[in-house]
Amino acid sequence: MSIPNRIFLVGPMGAGKSTIGRQLADQLGMDFRDVDHEIEARAGVDIPWIFDREGEAGFRVRESAVLADLATEDRVVIATGGGAVLADDNRRVMSNTGTVIYLSSTLNELLRRTAKDRKRPLLQTDSPRTVLKNIMDERGPLYESVADIAIQTDGRGPRWVVNELARRLRDPAQLIQ
Repeated sequence: MSIPNRIFLVGPMGAGKSTIGRQLADQLGMDFRDVDHEIEARAGVDIPWIFDREGEAGFRVRESAVLADLATEDRVVIATGGGAVLADDNRRVMSNTGTVIYLSSTLNELLRRTAKDRKRPLLQTDSPRTVLKNIMDERGPLYESVADIAIQTDGRGPRWVVNELARRLRDPAQLIQ
């Protein structure tokens, strides 16, 4: 099987979408795009500023527009934001235009990976554990529903995950039925 023309990475914040996506694109000889970075570049401000001024709803409108634009590019690996799956249209765009990979991680691992990150507006709270648990309860089924491939990233280095994904992408039997 040839490698898909467009690959979307979904999963919660801290699952490794940007890190894995960049390395996967390099290994496959594809371009890499990060939806959050594209939003910041187009807006000229960072995501916390957008959340502060426009709220989550304003951010989600921007996210959907960027995702739709990126879904027209060829030979690209796209790291989505953790909440991109919340919109039906976003799930439809990803499913209809590419292969979707769900990078999953346990709650404890997500907490460890995001503990010192101050650029995640939803986690700027007294109880990041509760926020992450609620996010996973809401979004977990959506990640699973849109995924063509799912992979657990806990305890696995990025290089292992990238090699495993490249192997699965080349083997149609590895896609979730």
